[in-house]
Amino acid sequence: MRKLVMGVAAVALLATPAMAEGITGLKGPERPDQVKFLDLYKELVETNTALSAGSCTLAAQRMAVRLKTAGFADDQLTLFADPAHPKDGGLVAVWPGTSKKLKPMLLLAHIDVVEAKREDWVRDPFTLVDEGGYYYARGTVDDKAQASIWTDTLVRLAQSGTHTKRTIKLALTCGEETSGAFNGAEWLAANKRDLIDAEFALNEGGGGRTDGRGISEGGHVVVQSIQIGEKAYQDYTLTVTNPGGHSSQPVPNNAIYEMGAALKNIGDHEFPLEFNDTTRAFFAQAGRMRGGELGDAMVALAADPGDAAAEKIVNTDKALHSMLRTTCVATLIDGGHALNALPQRVTANVNCRMFPGHTWQETQAALVKAIDDPAVKIEPRVADKPIAKVPPMDPRIVGPATELVSKYFPGLPLLPTMSTGATDAVYIGAVGIPTYGVPGPWGNPDGNGTHGLNERIEKASLFTGRDFLYDLVMKVANK
Repeated sequence: MRKLVMGVAAVALLATPAMAEGITGLKGPERPDQVKFLDLYKELVETNTALSAGSCTLAAQRMAVRLKTAGFADDQLTLFADPAHPKDGGLVAVWPGTSKKLKPMLLLAHIDVVEAKREDWVRDPFTLVDEGGYYYARGTVDDKAQASIWTDTLVRLAQSGTHTKRTIKLALTCGEETSGAFNGAEWLAANKRDLIDAEFALNEGGGGRTDGRGISEGGHVVVQSIQIGEKAYQDYTLTVTNPGGHSSQPVPNNAIYEMGAALKNIGDHEFPLEFNDTTRAFFAQAGRMRGGELGDAMVALAADPGDAAAEKIVNTDKALHSMLRTTCVATLIDGGHALNALPQRVTANVNCRMFPGHTWQETQAALVKAIDDPAVKIEPRVADKPIAKVPPMDPRIVGPATELVSKYFPGLPLLPTMSTGATDAVYIGAVGIPTYGVPGPWGNPDGNGTHGLNERIEKASLFTGRDFLYDLVMKVANK
């Protein structure tokens, strides 16, 4: 789930545009190494890994072949799959470093994709299409761009025989896009913790934004972000039951009405405002960049979370409002069994994005209190969801990232952000591996079709982002 940094949208269009230095790939690969990379990327994108009909296991196997051909030994490659989920497998690759003191670093990416129906798309979603300065296909952004770049990084190291100080590990996993299904990152954290052991991990979640158009269309990259923390995802099932009866003799005790009242209470409930180090830094820095009434309110709120007037202004922006608290919203409802009968059973799904540090039990308790009706049963869909943890602003990662943003995008800021969505970082962070969403590749404010129709990535973003992230890995791995 490529988390486009929603809070950045509040300031991106007001940032000073800058043309990337060393931008490449405006019309496609320009160097022999980029041609080879495109071949790898194409193979991964065109391997269907959607839950309904795809196979992450096949995609992982194909990437393992790439790494072995480049020089990886068999004992440096671990293909894994749960017997109960044979098509949801993944890959862990380990490229040894030279230092016996430095702990490894982990490169994390998911290779499953959101479903895509051919009849809904203009182009075949599982064929890489080159058109108008973009590559189109499901997964071109989320998350096969980064999965391909990480795999290609290790291919380049193996082919050249280069060993960094830190051991570099790569985990390509499945299940990130489907809550409640088998999740490879969760499985590795629970069953193969030693295999992925690392001092920190680099993941999806950060990245750049344009002013509305791609560079190939005359636009500019206006901001770069590094994700340092995210919310935790949790769904709750609400259920109301009733004896029902003939619709010609209605009674006040109606399951649909009762569920409606419960959902209205949830809709009216506001979770309290919270800050952490990442969001406080974001609000202060982004607010100064934006200026105006909203920007000034962001700065004021970062300085004084009790400033009710500033909060009222900030809350008018839905992305900023969500960054400040846990949010819960009704997303599905189902009820009744006949047109001429009183409803006997009504269920609803409430989707929550929990501010880091809170458990699903705490959030459930808050919902129970807001609903204030013991007849409404509430259960979590996933009862063992870990607590989201915000990693520290580690200078060994933030420093090199800032340097490279200055190099590739002169004059642009690197904003620390907390995603209001969720990635597999929640599982890796829960077992003590701080996880960061990297900058580099960029997208347009419309999301480039991620999770929707006609997903696409600008070719310049893919190839320049590849160069950026290779440089980032080399800098971080040698610190």
